Amino acid sequence: EVQLVESGGGLVQAGGSLRLSCQVSGSDFDDYGIGWFRQAPGKEREGVACIRTRDNSTNDVDFTKGRFTISRDSAKNMVFLQMDSLEPEDTAVYVCAADFRDPFASVRYCRWEVFDTWGQGTQVTVSS
Repeated sequence: EVQLVESGGGLVQAGGSLRLSCQVSGSDFDDYGIGWFRQAPGKEREGVACIRTRDNSTNDVDFTKGRFTISRDSAKNMVFLQMDSLEPEDTAVYVCAADFRDPFASVRYCRWEVFDTWGQGTQVTVSS
């Protein structure tokens, strides 16, 4: 059974940084998509960044460009989300998810609807 466990969330002041981690376990696949998504109270879930394990190709959603960076440590089966210049609007629960069916499409579009294995999430709160 594939499991995803996030860590690294917390409270940070505006302009600060956080690094989220997603530990992936139980997977025998070497080609799948991993995405970071977030959901703020009263708002829809949205994609943040996605990465494909086969070649580490990435897709960063527009609003994160220049601020958020997704990366991966293949040896540790971990995916990271480095978040810099955080804004109060970034406050949300951040969740990592995996897609094993079509990693090309899931990373290309980075939409939560195509991901089928989810972690529990980690809270990120940015104070003004």
